[in-house]
Amino acid sequence: MPSAPDPRVVDAVFKAYDVRGLVPEQIDDVLARATGNAFATVVTGEPGTEPPRIVVGHDMRASSPGLAEQFAAGAQDAGADVVLIGLASTDQLYFASGSLGLPGAMFTASHNPAAYNGIKLCRAGAAPVGQQTGLAEIRDLVAAGDYRTAGRTGGREERDLLTAYAEHLLTLAPVQGRRLRVVADAGNGMAGHTAPAVLGRLDVDVVPLYFELDGTFPNHEANPIDPANLRDLQTAVVRERADVGLAFDGDADRCFLVDERGETVDPGTVTALIATRELLRHPGATVIHNLITSRAVPEIVRERGGVPVRTRVGHSYIKATMAETGAVFGGEHSGHFYFRDFWRADSGMLAALHVLAALAEQDRPLSGLLAEFSRYVASGEINTEMPDQDAAQRRVGRVEDVVGAEPGVEVDRLDGLTLSHDDWWFNLRASNTEPLLRLNVEAGDEATMRTVRDRVLSMIRTQEA
Repeated sequence: MPSAPDPRVVDAVFKAYDVRGLVPEQIDDVLARATGNAFATVVTGEPGTEPPRIVVGHDMRASSPGLAEQFAAGAQDAGADVVLIGLASTDQLYFASGSLGLPGAMFTASHNPAAYNGIKLCRAGAAPVGQQTGLAEIRDLVAAGDYRTAGRTGGREERDLLTAYAEHLLTLAPVQGRRLRVVADAGNGMAGHTAPAVLGRLDVDVVPLYFELDGTFPNHEANPIDPANLRDLQTAVVRERADVGLAFDGDADRCFLVDERGETVDPGTVTALIATRELLRHPGATVIHNLITSRAVPEIVRERGGVPVRTRVGHSYIKATMAETGAVFGGEHSGHFYFRDFWRADSGMLAALHVLAALAEQDRPLSGLLAEFSRYVASGEINTEMPDQDAAQRRVGRVEDVVGAEPGVEVDRLDGLTLSHDDWWFNLRASNTEPLLRLNVEAGDEATMRTVRDRVLSMIRTQEA
């Protein structure tokens, strides 16, 4: 029987929605094999899994192929057959899970630094796996050293699904009309693998930026929510006189935009644009947005005859609410976009195709196309380190006691603290995994946004007496 991982390490790396940690100090062959075994044990008996079958993909990090192999071996020991799709983006893994009807595992640490790796798991049909939907059970099996062997060792097959993935996306968002010039920044991540397959099928002029797969991220972190990581793209868009810039994160499940002027585009604006397109196809449909998404999103959804539904931050909440409501689309401030016709999963590439389709079918520049959807000024997410989680909560309480008591301010505790006024709102949340406070502010104008932002930051960054 293989070695068992240290239970303390298991507790540290099993997060709310995935497995994530340092390689090899935390994520190693032993943990990967044990997790594959436990995952196969938990999903045995689901539709399409008799005998159990699991699809496995991995990103470009140096450790990913070996870890994926160990995961597959553990699943095979439990009697599962494995379908290995090799190099893949996370949304390509979701496509495999959805189209094949199989549970899946994706080895990636997304936008995290090179020293990390992780595992994103899903059930058949790309259904999410989190602490409440199987991840806690998997963690407990791994921590207990409960490694199970079946009467048969599962088989394995290799499948190349990249072409099928690309063709499927293009059926969901066909791009027709004028020829566009597009700068795409893969950040040395998996969009360097998927973008040529998808964008290469379009009548667009693509200027590639950092398409070389390199898990050391030599040019910049593959994390487009950080403005510093968009600077090269902004410069290239202006230099190349491009119509649009696309920035993907490490596993390419998120996409951020830069317009023709080199200006960044708020993901809430993209959410409103795609929601409008989906509501034309599905009149009266429901659209999901998290509580940090711009106020413009629910306003525009209502104006277009749709039903906006507000959720907590996090893909598990978005996907669960989409399933409950039958929502056609969902968007988050972090650049995650979810589609009912893509198994309610998120796809940065599909979001990009929707934007390209909208842009190509009319003659305005991107800034003009998006003007009607951009109504407010946002701060972006601002992180502040805290001494510990308790200190973070105390400072949230301080803000609520002072600002929340002022006239005309509404208090909402759906996810962290949201305080709303006619002219502004902000959300202040403690991170679930790190001693951080995350602040997002939005207002009707730049001056008001800055005033509210600076006031709240001063309150949370002032040492307690």
